[in-house]
Amino acid sequence: MTPDAMTDDVLDQAAAWRGQGRKVALATVTTTWGSSPRPVGSQLAVDEHGKFAGSVSGGCIEGAVIKEALAAIDDGRPRLLDFGVTNEQAWDVGLACGGKVQVFVERLD
Repeated sequence: MTPDAMTDDVLDQAAAWRGQGRKVALATVTTTWGSSPRPVGSQLAVDEHGKFAGSVSGGCIEGAVIKEALAAIDDGRPRLLDFGVTNEQAWDVGLACGGKVQVFVERLD
């Protein structure tokens, strides 16, 4: 699947959840430095029940983004999240390739 197709699938899923009356947040990779598992523009949609579609990274970063997406659904405030590790720390925290990733999370209204 191409990155564009994956983004379309994520946005389609987010729209479907909104159409069902669910609250939804969207996370988007806005910046990467060095090595990153997902490119800029990668997206993750999260509904109010914690169901999600897409990917912004994987590992512990994905879990942290989902947690922040749920918080954004609750309080309506967008977030800009920064994740970065040294190559030595990379395997321990789930960003196996090292590098840095910045993710913007917003509630869809």
